[in-house]
Amino acid sequence: MSVAPLHRLYNHYSELPFSMRILYTGALCILGMGYLFGMLYLVHVYSGRDGKPGLSYEDLVIAYAGSGKGSRLESALRGPMSSMLPAEEAGALVNWAQKGADRPTYETFIRPTIDKRCMSCHDGSNPHLANLGGYDNIKKVTEQDTGTDIYTLVRVSHIHLFGMTFIFFIVGIVFSHAYVRPLWFKYLVMGLPLVCEAVDISSWYLVKVYHPFAWVTMAAGGLMGLSFATMWFISMYQMWIGKTPSAVLKRGEDESVVIG
Repeated sequence: MSVAPLHRLYNHYSELPFSMRILYTGALCILGMGYLFGMLYLVHVYSGRDGKPGLSYEDLVIAYAGSGKGSRLESALRGPMSSMLPAEEAGALVNWAQKGADRPTYETFIRPTIDKRCMSCHDGSNPHLANLGGYDNIKKVTEQDTGTDIYTLVRVSHIHLFGMTFIFFIVGIVFSHAYVRPLWFKYLVMGLPLVCEAVDISSWYLVKVYHPFAWVTMAAGGLMGLSFATMWFISMYQMWIGKTPSAVLKRGEDESVVIG
């Protein structure tokens, strides 16, 4: 089987200036750290919503479509916010919400707990967090959990579409200098995360209509992470550890003969 010849515009890492390799390495290191912390944050936010440790299919269904039986407050206290309050205080909040979230009990027992445990973050200054200041605001989060609302999904979607595209564009440019055969595998690794990004974000909305789309969300996110890791490790290895491919060396010898 013949190996695809090198494109005339292709440059391997060994043919790039040292300054470009330094720049590429720094960018990969920062993006790698950012991706790792982003994954840890997602696991923290979404895991435990079903009352069990770890991130699961049920956690994603509850996050996007709601539990269908509890309130947003209850889902948060049993999930990502479970470590923020002592168990007895969290239980009192859940019981209050389940019994109708009446104002007298709020003023007497609930408000002091909210002020002490929650208002430092949920004071309305952060648009990503529910505002728990005042009875009317907290009453909204004690209503039946229907998952993430459409407005929030739209806001988060456009942030992810722009941000993730830039990430994979930058990593893809660096990876384009890697020598990978067969070429179809290289093309697949470069293009797959962008396709998965669109599928992943679209599935957020579809989970609300049909819960099994949560499996699509998990699969697309996993493939994005796998593609990122593949491009990252191959690029770093070939840039600093691996030997220059024979095809690249041969091209250099051929060009020196022509010049001579």
